Amino acid sequence: MKYNDLNVTKNTRPSRKGRGIAAGQGKTAGRGTKGQKSRTGHNKMPTGFMGGQRAIMQAVPKLKGFKSIHPKAEVVYTDRLNELNGKVDNNVMAKAMLISSPYAKVKVITRGELKSKIELETQFASKSAIDAIKKAGGSFKQVAILKKPEKKA
Repeated sequence: MKYNDLNVTKNTRPSRKGRGIAAGQGKTAGRGTKGQKSRTGHNKMPTGFMGGQRAIMQAVPKLKGFKSIHPKAEVVYTDRLNELNGKVDNNVMAKAMLISSPYAKVKVITRGELKSKIELETQFASKSAIDAIKKAGGSFKQVAILKKPEKKA
């Protein structure tokens, strides 16, 4: 066995700072003299605090506007639904090029007259659009947004 192979646990207490001059770490307790870092609570400053001067994130100009993380619903008008019949959902509307993707949020709004009998299954529809669909002999069912299939690695 060698001296450097010994596993000896450290048998010391944490140093008691600021307990008088005779204790070795008294008076300023190793913090130096004066200044912000010698005071109590100096290590609890908020991130980006720059010693009382204007912080960098306050000095940098901000971008204008706001970008929502919630995408707006794509609008489909009832007169465009005359081309379709039977069950109409996001997949059918995407194939008919009424919306950009079957995974988009869709809202149906009244415009013109609806003549075809359809069973509409989308995320949203205005009250007048629901009335127009029922008047034409169809039905409306509110469904959740389709999830995109996960890509396999």
